[in-house]
Amino acid sequence: MPDFAKKEGAPSGDFRSDNNFLLGYFEEKENALYYRYDAERVIVEPWGANSFRVRASKMSQMPDELWALDGKPATNEAKVTIHEYSAEIVNGKIKAVINNIGKITFYNQKEEVLLEEYVRNREDMFADTCSSLEVEAREFKPIIGGDYQLTMRFESNPDEKIYGMGQYQQKFLDVKGAELELAHRNSQASVPFALSSLGYGFLWNNPAIGRVSFNKNITTWEVQSTKKLDYWITAGDTPAEIEEAYADATGKVPMMPEYGMGFWQCKLRYQTQEELLEVAREYKRREIPVDVIVVDFFHWPKQGDWRFDETYWPDPDAMIAELKEMGIELMVSIWPMVDYKSENFEEMKAKGLLTRVEKGVRIDNVYMGNTIQYDPTNPEAREYVWGKAKKNYYDKGVKIFWLDEAEPEYTVYDFENYRYHLGPNVQIGNIYPAMYAKTFFDGMKEEGQENVVNLLRCAWAGSQKYGALVWSGDIHSTFESLQNQFAAGLNMGISGIPWWTTDIGGFFGANIYDEDYHEVLVRWFEYGTFCPVMRLHGYRMPYQPQYGTTGGAECVSGAPNEIWSYGDKVYEICKKYINLRESMRTYLRRLMEEAHVKGTPLMRPLFYDFPEDKACWENETSYMFGPDVLVSPVMEKGQSSKEVYLPAGSVWTDAWTKKIYEGGQKVSVETPLDKIPLFTRNGYTLEV
Repeated sequence: MPDFAKKEGAPSGDFRSDNNFLLGYFEEKENALYYRYDAERVIVEPWGANSFRVRASKMSQMPDELWALDGKPATNEAKVTIHEYSAEIVNGKIKAVINNIGKITFYNQKEEVLLEEYVRNREDMFADTCSSLEVEAREFKPIIGGDYQLTMRFESNPDEKIYGMGQYQQKFLDVKGAELELAHRNSQASVPFALSSLGYGFLWNNPAIGRVSFNKNITTWEVQSTKKLDYWITAGDTPAEIEEAYADATGKVPMMPEYGMGFWQCKLRYQTQEELLEVAREYKRREIPVDVIVVDFFHWPKQGDWRFDETYWPDPDAMIAELKEMGIELMVSIWPMVDYKSENFEEMKAKGLLTRVEKGVRIDNVYMGNTIQYDPTNPEAREYVWGKAKKNYYDKGVKIFWLDEAEPEYTVYDFENYRYHLGPNVQIGNIYPAMYAKTFFDGMKEEGQENVVNLLRCAWAGSQKYGALVWSGDIHSTFESLQNQFAAGLNMGISGIPWWTTDIGGFFGANIYDEDYHEVLVRWFEYGTFCPVMRLHGYRMPYQPQYGTTGGAECVSGAPNEIWSYGDKVYEICKKYINLRESMRTYLRRLMEEAHVKGTPLMRPLFYDFPEDKACWENETSYMFGPDVLVSPVMEKGQSSKEVYLPAGSVWTDAWTKKIYEGGQKVSVETPLDKIPLFTRNGYTLEV
C-alpha cells in the first residue's frame, strides 16, 4: 500500500500503479464503489432496483444535495468486486465497470453495453479507444474564484432512439440528434430524463443551466456552473419497467381528484365576478358538464398582493359557494412576481424573500409593472407566500391553484444575472418550478388536503410528487403548433410528468370569427379530450372592452372562449367530445390510479405498451391513452383521411364504425371534422 493511503483519514482500499502509467484508487464502502484519482472523487452506489446513482466531484467533500431524487431507497443487494486493473459493481440487471483511468461503462444482465463514457486518453492502455487526443469523459473546468463548468461525454450509438427530456416546442418525438437547452422558458420545460431504446433510463440530476447534445458520434451534457456531477441510471427489459423505476426514484403524483377527470373552462380573462358566474350558469343551463372554471391573472390589485381586487370581485366567498352548488371547482391564478408597488414588497425585501440580481436594478420582469420573483428555494419565502394564499384564497374554499409563470419567465433571459437562496441561477435555477409547486403542495397538505393538484407552466424532474399538472405554455393557435404539442405531451409523460395538458385551441393568434381557425380549434378539442386533463383556454381576438381601469383591470381581456362562442357547428362537436370525456370517468380513474401507484404516464408512445413491435418505435403520429385506447389526432388542415398503424398482438376496433382489425397492419380511416381516429383494444368500448 502506498504511503499516502496510510496517512490519517485516508481510506483503506486498492491502488494500482505501473511503471508506464498511473491507475486510480478503488474502494468498497457502504455497499458502493468508490474511485479516486488526484482531486476527483467518484461514487457509484445502488439507488433502487437495477439502478445506480453516480456522483463525481473535485470539491473537498462530496456535496450531498438529493435534487430530484426522492431519498435513498432501502439498502439494495449490490456486489462490488475490485480487480487488478478495474472494479465493478452489480445491482440486479445493471453493472457498472470502472477501468484503470476511471472510465465507467454500464452493462445490462446480458452483458450488453447500455452506456459508456467517451474517453480518448493514451493512458487507457487496455481500451480500443486508446488515443493521443486526450479527451476526458468527466471534465471539470474551474471557474476562477468559483466552482466548475462541467462537461460529461458518453459514446453515442447512432441507432439508438431517445425519448423524454421534457417539453420543447419542436415536432420530434425521438430526440436523438437533437440539441436541447437545459433551461426553462415560456412553453419550454427542461425535465432531463431520457429513456433509451437500448434499455436504460438516464436522469441528469443537476438543476444547473446548460445543454445536452444527443449527437450521432457523441452525447454531451454541459452545465455552466456546478459543484458535482450527479446522474441516475436504470436498466429495464421494457419501457414500463424503466419508467416505474424512475418514478420510484423521484416520486409519484398524488391521486387525481374527481374534478381532474372532466372538462375545465378557461379564458384570458374573466374581468369580473359576475362575468365568470354567468358563464358557469350558462354551462349549467345547457346541461354541459364542467368540473373547473378559472379566474385568470390580474384579478388582483398589484402583482404580489395575492388577493382578489374587491372592486371587480366584491364577494368571492359567495362566488365560490355558488360554484360549489353547481358542482364546479374554482381555480385561481397565482403569479410569483412581486411589484415594487405591492403591499407585500417592502416586507419581503427586508426578510430576504425575493430573488436577487448580480448587477443592475433588482427587476427581472417588466410586464404590467416592475417586478421581481419571490424565491421559492427559500423555505421562509415558501411559507410567506402560502400564508397569503391561504388567507385570501384557500380559506375561502379555493382548493386548486394555477401557478403561472413557473419557469420563471424573465423579460431578459440573462440566467447568470439572477441569484436565489440556494445559489446562483446558473447553478440551481432549473429547480425553481419544483420549489414553486412545493410551496403550495406543502401548505395544502398541512391543511389536510390529500389529493393535491395545481396547474403549472413548467416543471423539473421530481415536480410530479408536488402535485404538478403541467401545461405547454403560451403557444400559437395553429396546426403547426398542435403538431409540436403531440411530441411535447408524450415526452413529458416519459419524463415522469404524467399530468399534462395544453391550452385547447392554442393560446394566442386566433380570431373567434375566423372559420379557418374553427378547424384548428375543433381538431385541438378532439385531441384535448384524450389528454390527461381537458382544458379550454386562450387569448382570443377581438379583444373585449375593458371593464375597468384600476388595479388588475388595467390588463386587457380576450374575446369570449366558451364552446358556444364559435357558432353552432363548432358548439355541437365540442359538446359531443365533452360528453365523451364524461363517459370515460371510470377508465380515467383507473389511469390516474396507475399514475399515482406506479408512475405510469396516461398518454404514451405506442412502444410503451408494445415494445416488441418495431414499427411502434418508428411511429410518431399515434399514441396510447391508457392501455386500451389508441388515438391518432388529425393535425393538418383539410385532412379527410388518415393512415393509422395498429400494433401487432392485439385486436383493434374502430370506435366509430365498430369495424374489427387484426394488429400489425396499417388501415386507412375517414376523418370528417367531427371525428378523431380512435381504436380500442381487445374488446374495450367507448361511448362515442
